[in-house]
Amino acid sequence: MAESGIGSEAGHDGNRPVAWVTGASRGMGASIALELARAGYDLAITARDQQRLDRVAQEASALGADVLALCADLVDRKTLDTFADAALARFGRCDVLCNIGVYQGPGGKQLIMDTALDELAISFEADVIAPVLLCQRAIPAMLAAGAGTIVNMSSSSVVMEPPGTVEGSGWSFAYVAAKAGIDRLASIINVELGDQGIRAFNVEPGFVAYGERFATALRKYPGIPVSPPQAIGPAVLWLVRQADAERLLSKRVNLPGLTHKFGLLAGWDGPGSNYEA
Repeated sequence: MAESGIGSEAGHDGNRPVAWVTGASRGMGASIALELARAGYDLAITARDQQRLDRVAQEASALGADVLALCADLVDRKTLDTFADAALARFGRCDVLCNIGVYQGPGGKQLIMDTALDELAISFEADVIAPVLLCQRAIPAMLAAGAGTIVNMSSSSVVMEPPGTVEGSGWSFAYVAAKAGIDRLASIINVELGDQGIRAFNVEPGFVAYGERFATALRKYPGIPVSPPQAIGPAVLWLVRQADAERLLSKRVNLPGLTHKFGLLAGWDGPGSNYEA
């Protein structure tokens, strides 16, 4: 397993808050990591692609963050434990955990009759068990500090009827079933640990795409607004830092809608409109 430690000139001083972010090598995860870095957080970030992860780490470092970038795989518990060990050894704390990474295997594109049961199990391993593993590793550090915030990436598809099959404008059972699992995690954490300073948000991004995929998504999902990944990070930062975000703990928070409502991304006109970075 490769590891990169990219620090600011000062390094981690023990007083700066620390965020762990999965799926941080691109898209939504990268947007969240960079917004947190810009707001003064040091970072432990992970994804499968070390090269892409290092590029995000360099951007975050340029914003003043001390960054641990460590490649891990959501379907490999040993790599996730190694990531958590390294993050705790480096920073000694976790103030924010963002479970953003998602499994992108063949099950996400298959009809139910074509989905191998082992593939379904892998989807649950990555999208349910992996986030729980990281919660179990991060929460003791949060409890020791007296507070902590967890952000779990769900999906609106868990409560929507698919407009078509996965081969058209819909989604696969493997994907939505695993997302339904993580969809319930935040509420359990809040009931069990809320009185000890731990809060967990259940969030969803709507339909997010970037680059050429943005135009493709607009064609594939006519009438459904598509958002750029840059709309995700500002909303997560708002949830983490705003005291009145507490009222959303019982909700499934639409992140692009939150960004648009509070004008958190300058130059963006809301879901369905393009964004020039």
